[in-house]
Amino acid sequence: MTDLNNLSVGELQTMIENAESALKNKQVSQRKEVFAQIKALADSVGVSVEIHETGKKQKRMGVKVAPKYRNPDNASQTWTGRGLMPKWIGTLIESGRDKSEFLI
Repeated sequence: MTDLNNLSVGELQTMIENAESALKNKQVSQRKEVFAQIKALADSVGVSVEIHETGKKQKRMGVKVAPKYRNPDNASQTWTGRGLMPKWIGTLIESGRDKSEFLI
């Protein structure tokens, strides 16, 4: 086995990349073998099996929510009504105003 302390940074990086590639190839090959075994086992008992591989997990995209409240003093400041209450609406409510006044 190679003494890793004697390798340069570039050589270590190349070794890591090669190892990751080899690992991925082995995992793919094992997965194919397991799928073949599952299908063979299912065939032996007269059952058909479909295996659907999913790729990467899909990212969950957040849905944009329309603003529900608008600051009467500054129309560019809005709030959807979700999450933390902005300071501007908190200040207006503390001064005795009702949140429903700021509905869009």
